[in-house]
Amino acid sequence: MNLDNRNVILAVVLSMLVLFGWQFFVAGPQLERQQRQNEIAAQQQAEQEALAVPATTADGTQPAAAADQPLSSQTFADRATAIAASNRIAIDTEDLAGSINLTGARIDDLRLEKYRETVDPNSPIITLLSPSGAPGGYYVEHGWAPAAGATTALPDANSVWTVEGDATTLTAATPVTLRYDNGQGLIFRRTIALDEHYLFTITQSVENTGSGDAALFPYARVVRQGTPPVQNFFIQHEGPIGVLGSNNYVARKYHDLQNERQVDFPATSGWLGIADKYWATAVLPKPEASINARFAYTSQGTTPIYQTNYVETQPVVVPAGGTASVESFVFAGAKEDRVITAYQTEHGFDRLELLIDWGWFHFLTKPMHWLLVTLYGLLGNFGLAVLAVTVIVKAIFFPLANRSYASMAAMRRVQPEMKAIQERLKDDRPAQQQAMMELYKKEKINPLSGCWPILIQIPVFFALYTVIFISIEMRHAPFFGWIQDLAAPDPTNIFTLFGLIPWNPMALPLVGSFLHLGIWPVIMGITMWVQMKLNPPPPDPTQAMIFNWMPIIFTFMLGAFPAGLVIYWAWNNTLSVTQQWVIMKRHGAEVNLFGNILDTFRRKPKPAEDSKS
Repeated sequence: MNLDNRNVILAVVLSMLVLFGWQFFVAGPQLERQQRQNEIAAQQQAEQEALAVPATTADGTQPAAAADQPLSSQTFADRATAIAASNRIAIDTEDLAGSINLTGARIDDLRLEKYRETVDPNSPIITLLSPSGAPGGYYVEHGWAPAAGATTALPDANSVWTVEGDATTLTAATPVTLRYDNGQGLIFRRTIALDEHYLFTITQSVENTGSGDAALFPYARVVRQGTPPVQNFFIQHEGPIGVLGSNNYVARKYHDLQNERQVDFPATSGWLGIADKYWATAVLPKPEASINARFAYTSQGTTPIYQTNYVETQPVVVPAGGTASVESFVFAGAKEDRVITAYQTEHGFDRLELLIDWGWFHFLTKPMHWLLVTLYGLLGNFGLAVLAVTVIVKAIFFPLANRSYASMAAMRRVQPEMKAIQERLKDDRPAQQQAMMELYKKEKINPLSGCWPILIQIPVFFALYTVIFISIEMRHAPFFGWIQDLAAPDPTNIFTLFGLIPWNPMALPLVGSFLHLGIWPVIMGITMWVQMKLNPPPPDPTQAMIFNWMPIIFTFMLGAFPAGLVIYWAWNNTLSVTQQWVIMKRHGAEVNLFGNILDTFRRKPKPAEDSKS
């Protein structure tokens, strides 16, 4: 091999080594970083669009979308790891515990000190907010959006804030102030104060040390990563919620928002957030502020992201050499009626009481809730308060029940005449009905009056059901004995012989959901059956069968209902039996309760067979 050929080969080999070395050590990593940055940018852009952008204001200024969302690459195995990944300032009050993330200045770690996951006093306390990227990420964020076309560097999700002043823990007595310098003449401060319950006051200020004015639009949002489990009961909403000026009460279920993707409410007022059964998180501008509000849904891989946010429509103009600020609020905590009502009164928030879904019969539900809480204050037990409410309701409707049972007693007295009419005119139904109506008119009987005691209970029953189901005061409220949570079903089950048989009948397919039947539902069924036995069985076999099966059907239906409601119904049946007995006896009607009960267990004679011809 001559020298020229050897040099050519050596040059080729060296070139290949340089090429592969460049590809492996330089170009490859650069390409991976660029792809990573493109993925992050695409995720940020998709989630930036979830921010409601105001229309052009009167002075021609228009804000751009805020460049702020969690990075798609930031995921954590658990909540504790996510919290440990950044510097934080602690939150410590009687009702709340947690921390504020100094990266992004988010409120993303919050626990409710007074509430636990189960009735066990040693169970974990309720976790409300969690950092982005952790399982069940759920947080509140505030910030500034620039005017369209502006290149102002603003703090975002990756900005690291510092604590200004001596405060190291956010308490009800000591607010904290966070500081961020954009290096371009704007110094951002965020002062966070917290009252003794669940209301944060957020004061955002900007100091302008530059030579030109800056126009910025304040925004706030609640972001939830993942779809939480919900009760799916029609009496209560769980999911994005708000009261938005002339739009009034606005709510979306999670699956509805997935279909709509984005719902805008421009140039409005009010507040918005996300509500759970017992807890809620909401962002609230000053009541007089004009905002553009938005409910939005995006996804991050397979993780759905729900967001409620607002941007104020009027910019905050920070003059050169000056400072400007804006105040807003965050509610994050338990849906306690007295606390929410106090905030509504004190701060003028528009219908903040609707954080609690009082249902269709709110005109009954709210007074019922007030009555239960008041009686609890007197009796010291919500179960006893439910029994007392039943007595009060009975007393209120006593005049109507009295007339109803008196009419039923009158019908009992004329029973022989009614049978005679039926026998005499059995082949002429119109004449029979006419004769019956004349008899009712003569004896001043209303045949429909017996329905009133049942009908008047329906809205009261539904209102009480709503109160027991949604009221946080009823959560984990004990009665006596085995009932330790009036808002949960009776924990006993006759199909396991009350725990003696170690199996779960509810795991059976198809019929399993009906195989939870506790002691109190059985008591309720018995009282309902006894109440029906106050009257002799109807002569019509179909009606008799319906009356016989109704207590059994209701017993199984109420097996999965809150124990407080079942106790109410059982006690109500007992009072109704006593009331009906007394009233009907007083009006001269024979009440053969024990005879009717014994007749149920007597063997019925077989019908005589037709003789064969």
